Amino acid sequence: MHPTPPGPGHDCEAACLGYLELLVDGAPAEAYDAAVSPGGGPGAGQTPAAARGRQLALRIRAELEARRRREAELTALFETVHDLAGLRDLDEVLQAIVRRARRLLGTDVAYMTLTDPEHGDTFMRVTEGSVSARFQQLRLGMGEGLGGLVAQTARPYATQNYPRDARFRHTDAIDGGVGEEGLIAILGVPLLLGARDVIGVLYAADRRERVFGPEQIALLRSFAAHAAVALDNTRLLTETTEALAGLRAVNETIRRASDVHDRLTELVLRGGGVTDVTRALAEVLGGHVEFAESGRESDRETAARWDAAVERSRRDGHAVREDDTWVAAVTAGGEPLGALLLHGHTDLAPVDQRTLERAAMVTSLLQLARRFAGEAEQRVRGELLDDLLDAAHRDPRLLRDRAARIGADLTAPHTVLAARLDPPPGAPGPTLRNEAGGTATTGTATTGTAPPGASGAASRGAASRGAASPGTAPPGAASSGSPSPGCARSGAASSGSALARAASSGANPPGGASSGAASRGADSIGAPAHGPGAAVPPGPGASGAPAPGEAGAFPVPNTSAPGALTPGAPAADASGTPSIHGISAPGEGDRQRLWSAASHLAATRRGLAAARDGGLVLLLPLGRRDGAEAVSRTAREVAAELGRAAGHPVTVGASAPVPSPAHRPGAVAAAYPEARRCLDALSLLGRRGDGAAADLGFLGLLLTETRDVAGFVRRTLGPVLDYDRRRGTALVATMDAYFSCGMSPARAKDSLHVHVNTVAQRLERVARLLGDDWQAPHRALEIQLALRLHRLAGAVGG
Repeated sequence: MHPTPPGPGHDCEAACLGYLELLVDGAPAEAYDAAVSPGGGPGAGQTPAAARGRQLALRIRAELEARRRREAELTALFETVHDLAGLRDLDEVLQAIVRRARRLLGTDVAYMTLTDPEHGDTFMRVTEGSVSARFQQLRLGMGEGLGGLVAQTARPYATQNYPRDARFRHTDAIDGGVGEEGLIAILGVPLLLGARDVIGVLYAADRRERVFGPEQIALLRSFAAHAAVALDNTRLLTETTEALAGLRAVNETIRRASDVHDRLTELVLRGGGVTDVTRALAEVLGGHVEFAESGRESDRETAARWDAAVERSRRDGHAVREDDTWVAAVTAGGEPLGALLLHGHTDLAPVDQRTLERAAMVTSLLQLARRFAGEAEQRVRGELLDDLLDAAHRDPRLLRDRAARIGADLTAPHTVLAARLDPPPGAPGPTLRNEAGGTATTGTATTGTAPPGASGAASRGAASRGAASPGTAPPGAASSGSPSPGCARSGAASSGSALARAASSGANPPGGASSGAASRGADSIGAPAHGPGAAVPPGPGASGAPAPGEAGAFPVPNTSAPGALTPGAPAADASGTPSIHGISAPGEGDRQRLWSAASHLAATRRGLAAARDGGLVLLLPLGRRDGAEAVSRTAREVAAELGRAAGHPVTVGASAPVPSPAHRPGAVAAAYPEARRCLDALSLLGRRGDGAAADLGFLGLLLTETRDVAGFVRRTLGPVLDYDRRRGTALVATMDAYFSCGMSPARAKDSLHVHVNTVAQRLERVARLLGDDWQAPHRALEIQLALRLHRLAGAVGG
């Protein structure tokens, strides 16, 4: 039996099955045209049913192709969104956006511009596939070019040939950049937040003509919408990260400030010092921290600049910056105590500024605590010194124990020093009052020339008081001393100094015309007169200091005895501060600084200090072998240090060494008047702001109880006496003859029977031994007196 030959139905069925196989294999459209009937060429012999099958197969293929393409686009879009959501860096987000846009649309170039609200335009931020630097730097104003129009209208625009499209406002800058890049077809869609808030424009462009269909525009718009959200999220994330970083920094600063606060509180509780505060502050804030007290700079300009910064900080109540240093004033009740200086910071965070200000407050508390402790110790030291001065009958053992508790050793030698603030130059000095009713000003001694023939005492009265005091020699009395043969005896009168003539008359040997006692009665050393011409040393209660409220006085009761040295009160200026001829006298602040400095000096030198008789008295230790020179040196050092602290000259007079106050408490009370007399003598001599003890020359003989004549001669002529003894020369005899002959070498050579050149050579040798100023009036007086005493001592000893 033979098979039935295939008919037309069989061919149609076979063709449809072939089209289905092509659809399954995903064959291209050309493969459907190649499918032919057994009779030959394309479509040859196809039945209508087979042709219809082919058309349906091609439609199915196109639909499947569109669905695959849409699926790929959506997949790519979702991948892009996923990538964008996972990115954190803004630059990476923008780069991913343009890269995806170029890949999705298959264009030559993709790029993005962002809106610049400050300048009112858009600028090129990211490009992908661009080769022109000019294009990459383009800025598009609102409404300029395609991108400017998209940014202005918030609508997408596309062109298949931008250079020829008249819909857009062309500019030379934009057209030049686009032409250099070679772009023809451009599609731009806005990056929108909300309905109209355009934050940028996303572009896809080709270097050939191309029509962008609605599907491609919709796809890019969808992508741009997701990209805008991702871009805004990235911005918000960046802002949040920055805010968190700021919060971390603030939290760290607060933690450091809290740590400083805890450390400073601990310092206060355990009694730490300013050094501990500066060290803790330096560790927390960094840089170098120091505490500076007033007057730290010697340079006036620098000191004025720092003082202005401290005052500005005190007035504002906050730390201020001066160059690269922050200054925080340290005050207590308006009183400046100094300042904390933080070096090496041009800028300081507000929290750190408050930390510095808090440290300044703690420093003021520590300074006040130290002051209160110091004042308590000062009271103890002052009470002990008051007992030594006023209650010499106290048990020595108890005095030693009290001194040991404050670190003082009363078994060592000490000296008593009296200190006083001096009035300004031109102010009248203390006024002498005696029982006869006479007064004399004890400022700088007036050195006038006495009338011819006047005695030493009378000339002193005329020069220093204006009237001869009772007990002085009458005018015309001869000067004491016998002239050498062949010489007219002029003595101290040749110096032209009234004070010199007074001293020479007071040193006359017995039988002289004028009286030494009379010359010292009620004179200018500050001793009260108990009778005409009588010289009686003041007791411990006598005072030569200014009364309270006057220049140099301390706010303590005035215990001066009647008739004691009482200063005249200077007039007050408009501010209430005493002044002389417009010169401000020391005020309360100066006296307070002086008292603080004296107390500090006594504490550091293991001595005692107290306010007394309108001034200060100190008891300071000496070395076991220290003598008069060490006492004088101590007095000068104390005067200099107290003067610097007070800002005014401080004069200090010292007593002779007190061997052991613990064993002889009464010796301190006995030494105090001597120190006061020395202080008054310094004022008389015009030595304001100086310190001295037994080296006051001839006045030392009048002031001290010991009347150390040999010591005075030794201090005045020692180098010359030693030279004569070693060399067998006659320098002392030459000096005596020289002064006896009116300081004339020509007349002295006759008295010495030598050549005048020999006299000149000997006087040159004296100048090398005693100093070039040995013939100055103030030294000539002492040298002549020492020569006389030396001669008298030799006569008595012989």
